[in-house]
Amino acid sequence: MFSLPIYYLDLFGVAIFATTGALVASRKQLDIISFGLLATLTGVGGGTVRDLILDRPVFWIVDQTYLATCLAIAFVAFFTSHLIQRRYLALLWLDAVGLAAYGVLGAHIAHQNGAGFFVAIALGMMTATFGGMIRDVVCDENTLILQDEIYATAALLAAGGYIALIYLGVDPFYAAIAGTFFGFALRAGGIQLGWQIPRYKPREGREY
Repeated sequence: MFSLPIYYLDLFGVAIFATTGALVASRKQLDIISFGLLATLTGVGGGTVRDLILDRPVFWIVDQTYLATCLAIAFVAFFTSHLIQRRYLALLWLDAVGLAAYGVLGAHIAHQNGAGFFVAIALGMMTATFGGMIRDVVCDENTLILQDEIYATAALLAAGGYIALIYLGVDPFYAAIAGTFFGFALRAGGIQLGWQIPRYKPREGREY
């Protein structure tokens, strides 16, 4: 059952996002305390917003393993990030994995806590994207969610695909695999092939 590995999937998602936060800190040439701050903000940011909205205990306060994981990743990254030659590319792909997995996870937790169809999908997307948004705003980086290439849409597809399959009666384990695959594939297309969704184009106003 999907409920069995949920804790480890949650920890995996936090670790992935914490790594992206630490990689941004390395690109900015920050100190080790800032590494820990960015790794933690990115790792637990989206899940914190989700738990507050659902009015459930915030996951990293209940279990300190999440904070310990973020800080451990930050410590290791401080001494090893220079070994990754193309850190921004690594950041993009790690973020893509976390985006898809955490979109499904957030939707699953919301659904388990009684959220309706659309609310569960929205919370899945927020879980997957808010940590990265916090990271980019704090570091004055170009926020990925506002770029031309597909980002939030991939999280939406991951969460929406999972919840839709659950409502269709698919086993949660297979629904989670499918949702994660859908979200990652769409984000990969955005990174590798430059896929975009249509953007608003200004038009001249009507004459009165």
